[in-house]
Amino acid sequence: MTAPTPNWWKSSTCYQIWPASYKDSNGDGIGDIPGIISTLPYLKDLGIETIWLSPMYASPQKDMGYDISDYEDIYPPYGTLADMDELIEKCHGMGMKLILDLVVNHTSDQHKWFVESRKDKTNKYADWYIWRDPKIVDGKQQPPNNWRATFGGSAWEYVEERDQYYLHLFVAEQPDLNWELEETRQAIYKSAIDFWLKKGIDGFRVDTANLYSKDTLYPDAAITAPGEVTQPAFKHYLNGPRMHEWLREIREQVLDNYGDVLMVGELPYTERDEVLRYVSAEAREYSCVFDFDVVMLGNDHVGGGKKHQTFTHTLPQFKAAIAKCQDMLVGTDAWVTVFLENHDQGRSLSRFATDKDEFRDQAAKMLAVLLCCLTGTLFIYQGQEIGMYNHPEHWGIEEIRDIDSLNAYNDVKERHDGDELWLKKAMKGIQAVGRDNARLPVHWDASPNAGFTTGSPWIRVHDEFEKTNVADQQKDPNSVLHFWKKMIALRKEHADLLVFGTQFEVWDRHDQHVFTFTKSHPTTGDKLLVFLSFSDDIEPLHYPTWVKDAEKELLISTVAEVGKYLAPWEARAYLLKGGAVNGA
Repeated sequence: MTAPTPNWWKSSTCYQIWPASYKDSNGDGIGDIPGIISTLPYLKDLGIETIWLSPMYASPQKDMGYDISDYEDIYPPYGTLADMDELIEKCHGMGMKLILDLVVNHTSDQHKWFVESRKDKTNKYADWYIWRDPKIVDGKQQPPNNWRATFGGSAWEYVEERDQYYLHLFVAEQPDLNWELEETRQAIYKSAIDFWLKKGIDGFRVDTANLYSKDTLYPDAAITAPGEVTQPAFKHYLNGPRMHEWLREIREQVLDNYGDVLMVGELPYTERDEVLRYVSAEAREYSCVFDFDVVMLGNDHVGGGKKHQTFTHTLPQFKAAIAKCQDMLVGTDAWVTVFLENHDQGRSLSRFATDKDEFRDQAAKMLAVLLCCLTGTLFIYQGQEIGMYNHPEHWGIEEIRDIDSLNAYNDVKERHDGDELWLKKAMKGIQAVGRDNARLPVHWDASPNAGFTTGSPWIRVHDEFEKTNVADQQKDPNSVLHFWKKMIALRKEHADLLVFGTQFEVWDRHDQHVFTFTKSHPTTGDKLLVFLSFSDDIEPLHYPTWVKDAEKELLISTVAEVGKYLAPWEARAYLLKGGAVNGA
C-alpha cells in the first residue's frame, strides 16, 4: 500500500544492534562490525529496513561506549573506519538504511577536548565543558551545588589543576559539554554529525536528547530526598531554555544539507505538551521520539540507586501508557515510535508478559502482534525477534557488567551495611530491570556460547540459549522468529491501517487480563480490531457492541484455530471493512 507520507522513516521497520553482544567475527569475545555485516542477509530476510547501531565510536568503555573519546574513529575491538564504510555501503546495497547513536551531551574524560580543558583556565578548550568554583561552607570545600548524577552520587568532580569542579550528569568519566559556547557547538556539529552524514549514514538516534541546555545559574536543587547529600535536579537541566534553538540550528546548519535525515530523540521525564514542541513537523527539530512511559512501568529508580524499589505494574497501567503515546498523534502533526525493548531495559517477555517455559513462545508472538499493530515507527531490539528473556534469578552480582546496576547495588550495600536481605532486594531489582538483561549475547545457535563467539564472551551467555536461538527457529515454521517475519510483512501490506492508523481506542481499560483496542484507516473507514491475552488462563472474548455482527476478516492469529475464547497469551487481529461498522 502507498503510505500517505513522504518521510521514509515513518513506515520503516528498525532494528537496534548493541555491537558488543551481537556477533563476534574474530573470536575475541566481543561483537564487531564484520560480525554485523555477516548477518545483513538475515536482517533483510526478517523484513528490517533500518538498522540503528549503538555506539561503536572510540571509547574507554566506562559506560559501554556512551563515553566517546573520538567521534571520528572506532573502538578497536569493534573494527575500523573501513569496516564502517563497508557496513554503510552494504546496508544501502541491500536497500536498508543505517542510523547511529548521537551522544553529544557529554564526551569521555579522555577526549582530546577535555584533556586540554582540564589543564588550566586559559587554553583554547578551557570553557568547552562546564566548570564552576567550589562552594565553601563552614570553611570546608564542597561541590558547586547539590545536584545528583543520574547513576547516583554528586554530579560534580574536582580537578586540582584548575581548582574547579566540572559537571557530569552521568559518571565522572563523562563530563558535560558546554553548549552555551558557539565554538563548542560548531565543533560538535562538525565532528559528531557532519562527519558521519558525509559518509552516508541516514540519521541518528539522539541520546539524552533534552539535556544540553542547563540552568546557567546552577542553583541548589530543592530537597526532595530528605537526609541525603545530593538531590534530583531534573528541573534545572531537563528541557532547558535553549534546547529548541540549538536543535533548529542543527537542522538548518547541518541536516538540511543531506535531505530527509532521521533524528529520533530520547526524551525521558517529559510531559506531552513539551514533547510536542520537539516533534512537531513544523518545528523541524526531532523526527520522532521514544516515549518511556511504557518501559518505565515497575522501574522506579529515578535519580540512581533505587533499583531495589521495583514493583509490579498492572495491565490497566500498561494500556494507559500505550494509549498516552498513541494519543500524541491526535490533532497534531507529530509522529511517535513503537518499542518495548532497548539496551537500557529488561526484556519485554519478562517485563510485560511471561517467560514461563509453557507460555513463552505464545507470549512473545502476542507482543509481536501488539507492536506491529500500533501506529508509529517500529523499533525491534536484537534478540527480541526470537523471544530472548531476562537473565536467571540465581545469577549473582559477579555476573553484572553494567555500571548503573553495579552502582545501584553498591549504594544499597553501603546504605544498609551489607545486610543480606537488602542485597537480595537489590539483585531482584537488577534481575527485573537491569540493563545487562538486554546486553547478553544474541543466541545464534545451540553451539557453545550460543554461536556468538568462538572465544570467551565479555559477558556471560544466558544459561538457556539452547531453548531459544536463531538457527533452531529458522527451521521451525511455528517459531517466534517466523511469526515476527510474518507480522512485519503484514504491517507493510496493511501500512495505511497498521502503521498510519488513527483513532486508537482501548475498549477494556480496566480489564486485568485482556487488552482490546481498535484503530481506523485514515480515509476508508476500515477498522483494525485487536485482542491480546495477558493471562495463563482461557479468557472470555468481549467484542465492542458495535462490532458483534460486523463482517470480520481474521488478519492474524497466534493460534492455529481461533475459538470463542482467548487461549492463554493468544493474540488475534481482525479487519473490519468500512461499510460494516457504520456509526462506530
